[in-house]
Amino acid sequence: MNYRFFGRSGLRISELALGTMTFGEAWNWGAPQKESEAILDAFLDRGGNFVDTANVYTNGESEAFLGAAMGARRGRIVLSTKYTLARGSGDPNSGGSQRKNLRESIDESLRRLGTDYIDIYWVHIRDKYTPAEEVMRALDDAVRAGKILYVGISDAPAWWVSRANTLAEWRDWTAFAGIQVQYNLIERTSERELIPMAEALDLAICAWSPLAGGALTGKYLEQQTDKAKQADESSRFRVAPGFGTMMGIDTNRALAIAQAVYDTAWDLECLPHQVALAWMRQQPFQVPVIPIIGARSVAQLTENMDCINVTLSEEQMQRLNAISAITMGFPHDFAAGVLETSYGDQVEKLRPHRAVTA
Repeated sequence: MNYRFFGRSGLRISELALGTMTFGEAWNWGAPQKESEAILDAFLDRGGNFVDTANVYTNGESEAFLGAAMGARRGRIVLSTKYTLARGSGDPNSGGSQRKNLRESIDESLRRLGTDYIDIYWVHIRDKYTPAEEVMRALDDAVRAGKILYVGISDAPAWWVSRANTLAEWRDWTAFAGIQVQYNLIERTSERELIPMAEALDLAICAWSPLAGGALTGKYLEQQTDKAKQADESSRFRVAPGFGTMMGIDTNRALAIAQAVYDTAWDLECLPHQVALAWMRQQPFQVPVIPIIGARSVAQLTENMDCINVTLSEEQMQRLNAISAITMGFPHDFAAGVLETSYGDQVEKLRPHRAVTA
C-alpha cells in the first residue's frame, strides 16, 4: 500500500479508500456487524487507513458499526463522514448545508462513531439554497472547535467549489482539500470540469462507484456464471431498482465497456474489477485518483484491493480510453478546434514551459 497527500494538506491517505455504505442491513443489501468488522480488519491489515462513511448510510448503522469496529485503532484511521442529506422527516432543518444542520449532524456522527473528532468532513452534495459563505464559515468554525480537521465536498459543480474555495482563501477560512465525484470507465463526465479544477486547485480526487455499481465486474454480461447471476439477485440494483437507474448503467454503451474490461482481464489473467480499478489508478492526472471501494464480504474487499498488483499496458489503456471516450462538449471541443485551426503545430511554442495539446 502506498499513500498520497490529501490535497494541499500534509495528511497521508492510503491509495485506496474503504467505502462503508455496505456496513449495515437497514437497506436490505449490506453486511451485518460481524462481517463489517472483518472487512475493516482486512483493510487495515493490508495498510489501508482511509475509511469513508456518511451520516445517512444505512440510516446511521454504517457510522455505528464503524465506531464499534475501530476501537483502540481510531488514531491510525483517517476517518471521513458527510452531512447535508436529510436525517429524518418532519424537520425542515434536518437536511441541507446550513449551519444548524451542520452542527447537529457533526454531534450525531461523533456519538455514533465513538470519537471526539472527524479527520475529513464532507459536504455530501451542494445545497443550492445555502450560500457558500455560510457553508465555508460554519465548516471553519467546526475546524477551529477541533471537531473536524479537514473539509471536502462531494457531488457539486466545479464553479461552486471554485467560488467557495476562493471565498475561504480571501477570508482565511478552511478551504476544501478534496472532492468526491462519481468516476469510472462508464461515467467519465467529471473529466470536463471537475477533474481539471481539482488539478488546478490541488484537490484530492476521491472516486465513488469506481465499478459503476458492479457493472464493471462483468456480472451483467452474458459470460457471467450461474453463481454470479444468483448473487446478483440480492444486489442493491435488484433490491432498490431506482438506485440502478440513478447510476445510469443500463445502456448498450455500458455493456460494451464492461465487455472490453472483461476481455482485458482475460488477457491479464485477473478479474474485471481489478482492471477497472487499475485503469482509474493509472490516469495521468496531476493529482491522484483515490478509488473508494466497497464490499459486503472480506473476499470482495480482497479482490478489489488486489488491483494494486495489476498494471495495464499503454495499448490496453488506449483501448479502454477509446471505447469509454466522451465528448467534452462546449467550450472544450470548440476551443480545441480553434486552437488547431489557428495555430496548428505552433501551439507548443506558445507555452514552452508545459505541454499543451489541442
